[in-house]
Amino acid sequence: MNKPSPPSRTRQFKGLLQSDQLEFLCEAHNGLSARIVEEAGFKSIWASGLTLSAQFGVRDNNEASWTQILDHLEFMSDATRVPILLDGDTGYGNFNNMQRLIRKLEQRRIAAVCIEDKLFPKTNSFLKGETQPMADVEEFCGKIKAGKDAQTDEDFCLIARIEAFICGWGLAEALKRAEAYHRAGADGILIHSALSVPDEILAFKQEWGNRCPVVIVPTKYYATLTDVFRQHGFSLVIWANHLLRAAVTVMQKTARTLKENENLFSIEDKIAPVAEIFRLQDAAELQEAEKRYLPHNGTSLAGIVLAASRGNELGELTQDRPKTMVPIQGLPILSHIVDAYNTIGIKNLTVVRGYKKEAVSLPNLTYVDNDDFAKTGELVSLFKALKSKNGDFQDTIISYGDVLFNKHIPQILFQEPEDWVIAVDSVWEGKTSYTRLGGFAECTLPNSRKAFNANIYLKQLGRDLPRESIHGVWMGFLKVSANAAEQLHDVLEDVLADPANAKAGMSQLFQELLKRGVPIRVLYTVGHWLDINCLDDLVQAGHF
Repeated sequence: MNKPSPPSRTRQFKGLLQSDQLEFLCEAHNGLSARIVEEAGFKSIWASGLTLSAQFGVRDNNEASWTQILDHLEFMSDATRVPILLDGDTGYGNFNNMQRLIRKLEQRRIAAVCIEDKLFPKTNSFLKGETQPMADVEEFCGKIKAGKDAQTDEDFCLIARIEAFICGWGLAEALKRAEAYHRAGADGILIHSALSVPDEILAFKQEWGNRCPVVIVPTKYYATLTDVFRQHGFSLVIWANHLLRAAVTVMQKTARTLKENENLFSIEDKIAPVAEIFRLQDAAELQEAEKRYLPHNGTSLAGIVLAASRGNELGELTQDRPKTMVPIQGLPILSHIVDAYNTIGIKNLTVVRGYKKEAVSLPNLTYVDNDDFAKTGELVSLFKALKSKNGDFQDTIISYGDVLFNKHIPQILFQEPEDWVIAVDSVWEGKTSYTRLGGFAECTLPNSRKAFNANIYLKQLGRDLPRESIHGVWMGFLKVSANAAEQLHDVLEDVLADPANAKAGMSQLFQELLKRGVPIRVLYTVGHWLDINCLDDLVQAGHF
């Protein structure tokens, strides 16, 4: 059975306004603070004119346009599920502006609006309130009627805010205006006072009785016990600006501490972690949506970088670090490799460390350690990397920690749908040093026009192929699909079960796959990669 839909936001707010219990609203001024208010358990939000203007960095004098306020409200509405009551100042103009405002608020699922009986542009009530002129009663009643006529949702509420006490007019004027606004169609009355004691609002409520709901904002008379408000039958209490004021205090203190100390240690454990911001932004929902809706791209791809060896051929350069951490143009070789993968969206990278593993510490990488690197080879390192996945396999490129490459190489490998794909450089003459990677490749067709639209596969790979059989050199890149990853795991397990294969390299893996009849697709390229295998290669890498 389908669950019944929750009541609309307008109906939720009207229920709070008409409740026989005292209800509470808390101020919010943007989407993030609105979500915080909702998570705190408040059933409704006060979108304060003061704090909305303050977060823009302007005065509470209608300096932020009503369309800017609407845009901001939309973010608050989207971030929450509870109703929002807008502090609508004076309605941003005359009766015509009021009607347009109501229509726009309903479009953004705002549940209610409160307007005050002063002149546009308004001035904050706590700034020389006694000198501020009030709106004509009949004109303000017309604005209320226009607003109620404009609404299409019968549950949308309009609260009339009376500024008679603020402007020094007294109780009689407040009661006269309340009666007029109630007859004009206001769903509730907000009675405001700037005194530090609740005398004015209590006197009003005693005379007004229960003719319609009464809302209060005890910013100035904050010391009054809440039970006093309950005993006098008020409907809603608004905590009107306290989240922004609290945030300002903390931000000022944090800014001063950062300026004085010039480090983050002094504040990090006193502020929200970044993960909490991500949670409030609902980042997890986006990640789930990406899995459902995005096409096959870097978010579902992975890389394994085999970087356990020292690189003895570089001599003293690798005395205190492995070859993958030797700098090129000021950055380690591994950093260049990671950047190339990241550029095409591959962020899930596992690096197998061994020699001087503590020196391999670039951020945002997953590390797997082969502590037996001196006694084992590439297949042991690869097997350890696969086991670390715990069966969670993705399309993965396996490459080396000392091979620089252009980003188009992993791109074309991932674009090929077959399970096993390697890159072969068809310009192999004079590149005998590349036999370290596993050797030369013989393929079903050489690189030519004829091969352009053909599916080409590996026939054999090794160091000792006859010259006439060589079609290129393997570049150190193998793509394995998620479907084939389990098969790769099993093949490695079988090969490494023989202790004699402890130092086996990738070439032995290819030989085993070919022996089992596994088709290995070949993609030809011409250059765009560099194996760092000697000091001359380091010099060349500086211009790669």
